[in-house]
Amino acid sequence: MLLLFIPIGITVHLAEKIGKILENEVPVNEVLVYLLDFTIYFAHLLFPLFLFLSVIWFTSKLANNTEIIAFLSSGVSFTRFLRPYLIGATIVGLISILLGLFLAPKASEGFNDFHYKYFKRGKSAVDNTDVFRQINDNDIIYVSNFHSKNKTGSNFTLEHFEDNELKYKISASSIKYIEEDTLYRLTNYVKRDIGVYEDVLQKERRKDTLFAFHVDDLIPVIYAAETKMYGDLKQFIAKEEARGSSNVGRFKLVLYRKWSLPVSVFILTIIAVAVSSIKRRGGMGVNLAVGISIAMVFVFFDKIFGVMAEQSDFPPIIAVWFPNIIFGILAAYLLYNAKR
Repeated sequence: MLLLFIPIGITVHLAEKIGKILENEVPVNEVLVYLLDFTIYFAHLLFPLFLFLSVIWFTSKLANNTEIIAFLSSGVSFTRFLRPYLIGATIVGLISILLGLFLAPKASEGFNDFHYKYFKRGKSAVDNTDVFRQINDNDIIYVSNFHSKNKTGSNFTLEHFEDNELKYKISASSIKYIEEDTLYRLTNYVKRDIGVYEDVLQKERRKDTLFAFHVDDLIPVIYAAETKMYGDLKQFIAKEEARGSSNVGRFKLVLYRKWSLPVSVFILTIIAVAVSSIKRRGGMGVNLAVGISIAMVFVFFDKIFGVMAEQSDFPPIIAVWFPNIIFGILAAYLLYNAKR
């Protein structure tokens, strides 16, 4: 199934993007690496569905040849008949874990970096945004109209606290990150040191300075979580939660899906066997139609609850696991009927 669908996906995607690739004069080696990342990225996402369709196709072929009836009539239990499928699902599930924890993050980084570099002309996934967040245990910043493309913002403010007391406050009409020097340029710089008796005021027309945060820490791109290994991702989410990031729900979805995807492999395998092990009058076509319909509903549930978690306070862990729970119940019901 992978060998059938991945080349089709590459061909369609390349046909859609070939104009921008030629327009930007992208080197051939970068395009080839991008297509490799594209293959790993989407193969990982569609792994359970490919397995689902292949199990339906294979089992339907057995059913049409009345081989399943021969198995069961010879005294083989349905549970014993199901065992090789579960062994195969275990192998595929382990591959899915390997992809999700190690290969997919690297492929996702290359895929998204190439996409935003050449297809969106360097635009980031976040642009023209107000930033208000806690950078570390002591510092809180605010920037209005922050443009992540050119790394500039206006109305910058930094407040430094020690033991819950404001020690100093820095403000500027604009801030710009100078990448070649790894420093920040502040215009109309004002620093107010909060003293015991009176405040000390410092003013400069322009000031180049360093801060204890990187510009990418202000607004991580929306695909940042997809590019991190499991341990790094957990640390990244903890840091974003402390900063009050609005994208924490999106990041947690990526974390929980690393484990929910292998579980969905088993659920979809059982559903596929239960649906296609019965010989039907319409043959393999009916089984494939039923299977594709179930797969579409599964994807629909996954997308709907994913959007709810990203755009609202809906718990990400429920959004990720709810489709598996619903289809797990369906799998148990179908398996019970298939045994009968």
